[in-house]
Amino acid sequence: MDETSVGWIAAIIIGGLAGWIASAVMNSNTGVFLNIILGIIGAAIASFLFGLLGVSFGGWIGYLVAGVVGACILIWGSRAVGSKGR
Repeated sequence: MDETSVGWIAAIIIGGLAGWIASAVMNSNTGVFLNIILGIIGAAIASFLFGLLGVSFGGWIGYLVAGVVGACILIWGSRAVGSKGR
């Protein structure tokens, strides 16, 4: 593991914080566990998308920013899919 990566415990903590921020921004009512999942998966998705654009984030702050952006994308996507079923 290099110095710019975060460990599993830090990923859970930062993912939870990122998911919580995203749920507040997107006005969704998610629990703690779902916030962690949204933040971690969101960080992976946003890091991939930003990587396609040539932008890379490192460290805790970068992981938090990527997690918030990715979690917002996930919340938006789930709302878009959920609204098509109605």
